[in-house]
Amino acid sequence: MKRWIGPVLSLPVTAWLLLAFAAPMGVVVLLSLHEYPSPFGPVFQKPSLVQFTTILSDPFYLSIIAETVALGLAVTAVSALLAYPLAYWLARMPSKWRALSFALILIPLLTNVVVRSLGIILLLAPKGLLNTAAGWIGIGPFNHMLFTHGAVIVALAQVFMPFMVLALYDNLQNTSPRIHEAAESLGASPAIRFLTVDFPLSLPGLRSGILVVFLMTTTSYVSATLLGGKKVWTIGMLVMNEAISNLNATMASALSLVMTVVGLFFIALTTLALNRFMLWRKGTPSTPWNVPPLLAILIERVGPLLSRLLLAMAVGLLILPLVLVIIQSFNDVPLATAAGFKGFTLEWYRRVLVDGDYTANFIISVKLALVSVACAIALALPAGFALARYPFAGRTALLAFWMLPLSLPGIAIAVGMLKLLQIYIMIPPFIGLAAIHVVVILPFVITLLTTSVLSLDYSLEEAAASLGASHVRRFLTVTLPGLMPGIFAASLVGFLMSFGEVTVTAFLTTARLTTLPVRIYSEANFALEPTAHSISAILIVMTTLALALLGRFVRLDRLYSR
Repeated sequence: MKRWIGPVLSLPVTAWLLLAFAAPMGVVVLLSLHEYPSPFGPVFQKPSLVQFTTILSDPFYLSIIAETVALGLAVTAVSALLAYPLAYWLARMPSKWRALSFALILIPLLTNVVVRSLGIILLLAPKGLLNTAAGWIGIGPFNHMLFTHGAVIVALAQVFMPFMVLALYDNLQNTSPRIHEAAESLGASPAIRFLTVDFPLSLPGLRSGILVVFLMTTTSYVSATLLGGKKVWTIGMLVMNEAISNLNATMASALSLVMTVVGLFFIALTTLALNRFMLWRKGTPSTPWNVPPLLAILIERVGPLLSRLLLAMAVGLLILPLVLVIIQSFNDVPLATAAGFKGFTLEWYRRVLVDGDYTANFIISVKLALVSVACAIALALPAGFALARYPFAGRTALLAFWMLPLSLPGIAIAVGMLKLLQIYIMIPPFIGLAAIHVVVILPFVITLLTTSVLSLDYSLEEAAASLGASHVRRFLTVTLPGLMPGIFAASLVGFLMSFGEVTVTAFLTTARLTTLPVRIYSEANFALEPTAHSISAILIVMTTLALALLGRFVRLDRLYSR
């Protein structure tokens, strides 16, 4: 086998990430070492640690770092608690219903974060669904659920819990049925079997889910801004404020790097801690988990009821906010955040579909998503072949670099790209936005396409070669048709992710280049009209229809399989 093929195929995506990911991160490092903020000054200056000294000596910054870490830990714990019963339920679902059930995860996951945050506002508002339900049973009202740490935790758990579910599902559905049969033959009840068999075997997935959810939570700011009401602050909000409002990219970069170091420390600590319970992965014998008799009786009695309750809460948290957004889009109220149904109206849809209030922003989002997806597919397809068919030295390290955008703060990349666009003013802002969007969706597209390449039947290509087909003809007539379902799936998932991206996009938009989610997010910080709910409802329906179409080509439960 020609060993140069793998490195050559991996070159395009590596070059792109060096330019659109590593270069902005390098700029962030250089900016963080500036002594004074200089919005239009040179990037290379005499290095100074004054920004880091200020952050680490100022109680204000330290308190926000601590608050952000605490929120990250709380969201991670809530996500794991709710994700386990949902992932277990999906893994045990009959095969014919599993793909349909998987839509419960994918529809919220691919709906943009602003829409989902608006749904949480309607859920927790003084006249929202929870207070209404509480009134039916004679308790409440609870008028202070919004603009608290609890509200932010609920909103962020709703946003990031699907990632935890996917990580756990990957392990739970691969557990051999023979292991369950052995546990049952030894008298283990379903609850004890889960605690002593499924839970230990799912620890690799739990570790991945914990890392992804914590890292994403500690660098997010959209939900915290909308649900925190300026009473809850995170590092992401502070970076946004410093970079955009104060034009202090120097402090924003230093804050981003501090959170990057915190995230890397958390990765190391979590990996070391959980690896101690996974000695079996290295072939080292481990001590079986023994449950005391009294605790076993308690688990057997309480476990089934608790798991059903948590499952209902998980499904409700994922779906209810989206349903409330759709209902609110027909509500005759003056403001989008006014909960309680007052009357039916189609006025908000008329403004969107007839008056075209959001048409320009919608078109920009579509163009940006299409360009981003086209570039991502062109880069990820050769990378998928390099990973699946052409092993080479350093492949593992290179894959880790390709996945790095998942673990480093997106806001840091945005700050770096913002500075680069200020320096290279000849580069249109649209190009910078597209480059960042490609970076954001590339890890997912690479994963999906690598799975598709692995599933190809190589014997068909060998048969074509034996009949005299050239490499190009084999690719066009055999390989590419076999990859079309996977390409379609990756394109659709990438399009929806790019279309709904806010966290990074908000840094780089201009007055003439504002995407639809960024406009809704900007308006939500002031007086948001219910037209936002009508366009959000349209986006939810579009996402649902897109997944239904995708389901005709690829089983939804296999999109993120290993």
